[in-house]
Amino acid sequence: MSEALKVADSALVLRLAEDRDAQDLFGLLSLCFADYPGCFIDPHDDLKDLRAPGSPRQNDGVLWVMEDESGRICACVSVDFPEVGVAELHRLYVRPDQRGRGLGSSLVRAVERHARGKGARLMFFWSDTRFTDAHRLYRKLGYTQTDRRRDLGDISNSSEYHFEKEL
Repeated sequence: MSEALKVADSALVLRLAEDRDAQDLFGLLSLCFADYPGCFIDPHDDLKDLRAPGSPRQNDGVLWVMEDESGRICACVSVDFPEVGVAELHRLYVRPDQRGRGLGSSLVRAVERHARGKGARLMFFWSDTRFTDAHRLYRKLGYTQTDRRRDLGDISNSSEYHFEKEL
């Protein structure tokens, strides 16, 4: 899927991630996590999928990156299909200097279209409890925070809320 998106008068391109994007993706997540005290990047244990982002993903999943006119990655998103009719959104990150321009919403809508095209009727995801701005976006896009919560036991001592939406 390569899809041109028009956001805030800039031509941005959404394309499948390639292995050459690994360093840029770690940089993107580092910038995003810097806004949250105690949130760290650990490519060895909890971000293994980003070391070779162009490699085949489990459960028919895909990872997209959004790049600007200069080819810099300014956002990413991933989706996989853990069971028939169900899609799981992952790795929605937008570079801090690009937030507030509609990139996150555009990426979620693109993933929803892709998931519906694959027969998904439900989309769910987990989001770190610290990512309150993202939670507002998800609610605006029609996602409901459920009563489920999980602790990851990772380097950042992450705890996550569960969100879902019927497609």
